[in-house]
Amino acid sequence: MEERRRLKAVKLMDDLMAEEFCVTSCCSRNIHGGKTWEEVKHIAHGARNTTISLAKQVGLPQLVVVKYAAIDDSDTLQRQSEVHAKFQGCPYILRCYGDEYCTAKDNGRIIYNVLFEHASGGNLADLIKTSRGGAGGLPESDVKSFTKSILLGLDCIHNKGYAHLDIKPKNILLVPDLSKKRKRGASASAAFDAKIADFWIAKSSKQILAELRWEDRWCLEGTPRYMSPEAIAEHKKGPACDIWALGCVVVEMLCGQPAFSIKPGESLEDFLDRIGFGGESPRIPVGISREAHDFLKRCFMRNSKSRWNASRLLSHPFLKGHIPDAESPHKKVRK
Repeated sequence: MEERRRLKAVKLMDDLMAEEFCVTSCCSRNIHGGKTWEEVKHIAHGARNTTISLAKQVGLPQLVVVKYAAIDDSDTLQRQSEVHAKFQGCPYILRCYGDEYCTAKDNGRIIYNVLFEHASGGNLADLIKTSRGGAGGLPESDVKSFTKSILLGLDCIHNKGYAHLDIKPKNILLVPDLSKKRKRGASASAAFDAKIADFWIAKSSKQILAELRWEDRWCLEGTPRYMSPEAIAEHKKGPACDIWALGCVVVEMLCGQPAFSIKPGESLEDFLDRIGFGGESPRIPVGISREAHDFLKRCFMRNSKSRWNASRLLSHPFLKGHIPDAESPHKKVRK
């Protein structure tokens, strides 16, 4: 019981009950550009003391996204850039074009900038909300395509000895694939590739082992709706956590609703207790194909050692073949 109460000491990122469970303070926006880019549009204030802008690379027509922070507040952003660089060349991870320093024009502060590929298709969370009026999820053919892309990205991350630890629709960005020709009758999303982004809390296997000796092992990181039972109950982190989260994302793509819902009046701690200690499994949509149902079962094994890894899931029958949109039945979630 005492250990369960220690769940109060969490650092979580989610719009579950609040937009962020972390304090954000952003540096001045009056930068207007770095050495290789010019600001086109301010997008948002991000987590970890960052600001996000859409920008144009000097001398080139290509748009990029720039995350920047004052040098004194840029430790986490610099770490994210270092981790991201380890996956360069993987087509299923958002491209990072490098980093640079510049001086803010209004106060002379040194600013650290990281340039990323521009995902003009937005993120998967927004696509799910707008698909079919937000009532029915995505066509199963699109779910297969996006799931395969995410798995290929995870396979690369895991093979490099890392775990992402915050897989969720908001962290899956959609980038146009110019090599794909949209087939007649296909959905608009069929022309996009899904790419994994935001490596804020990604960790290597060495870091995970080292944390077992720290007090920080009691501090949860991630997004509650996508956290695995072992991450909550046993504070275990690793690739298996990403697979559980992937299953939650697939459920959300299929039916337009989260795999776990918050009960009226339920606190964050009670919600986490229900997943970590109550034995509750995610709700699997009804009306989906047999292959999709079996795929989700492999993702939602409560024993993390029994959960299939990314490489094995890539060979699952769910990701083979094609189901025309017209044959994909309306999907609902079991109550």
